[in-house]
Amino acid sequence: MSDLTTSSELVPTARLDGTTVVLSLRGEIDLHNSPEVRTEVLALIIRHKPVKLVMNLDQVPYMDSSAIAVLVESVQKMRKTGGSVFLTNIQQRVRSVLEIAHLNSIFTITADEQEALSK
Repeated sequence: MSDLTTSSELVPTARLDGTTVVLSLRGEIDLHNSPEVRTEVLALIIRHKPVKLVMNLDQVPYMDSSAIAVLVESVQKMRKTGGSVFLTNIQQRVRSVLEIAHLNSIFTITADEQEALSK
């Protein structure tokens, strides 16, 4: 397992665990800062070509539609190479946004990182 360099306060940590990139997101993600998250997430996917991308949302109290678009784009990029995206530690407000948009079915949602890593 090795730590990966990120240049964003919104993506404070990322690590490579075998063929899995595990990253944490932090803060409210909205129209103003979602491009920064998009840049970081897509760079990690392109650079490391993971089989699995695990996004820990424990420190994300709110996401708007632009942030959801970043998650959807991540799923699309990962699926093109046969990979998958796991969302973990989702706060209820974010979970509600995913459910309202009927997007909870395109993500694999797990309770925590350990559960995502074991799948």
